[in-house]
Amino acid sequence: MNRFPLFIDLTGRAAVVIGGGAVGLRRAEVLSRFGAQVTVISPTLAHPAQGLGHLPRPYRPGDLTGAFLVVAAADDPAVNDAAEEEARRLGILFNRADDQSRCDFFFPAICLGEGLVAGVVGDGSDHHKTAEAARRIRKAWEGLS
Repeated sequence: MNRFPLFIDLTGRAAVVIGGGAVGLRRAEVLSRFGAQVTVISPTLAHPAQGLGHLPRPYRPGDLTGAFLVVAAADDPAVNDAAEEEARRLGILFNRADDQSRCDFFFPAICLGEGLVAGVVGDGSDHHKTAEAARRIRKAWEGLS
């Protein structure tokens, strides 16, 4: 399936990331880099995180109220299911790290350059291919000013 590349301004918008492991924190940090006000809900974090809010407890129904978008990256599929159910009920954009078929949006490999942003997304069959394409774009941009 081809995916429509949607670039939106996240400045000041509330984003909730459920799960403080490596994947959840990586996604939280990307959202924060683009101006989102990110809250990570997780009993623990894989590493200290600057500029992110942290609720040091498990996800609870009601935690998504007021969010613009949600990322479910918990290690427990039942937690991701519950977050998905709440996000869908509230009409919140939803991403699920463990099942791309249940996502409203996809996390691209981010390429930043002088005034440029590119997102590289594959069909999910070859993450190494997607990462290599992003690496090549970043390398090509090194000489731009």
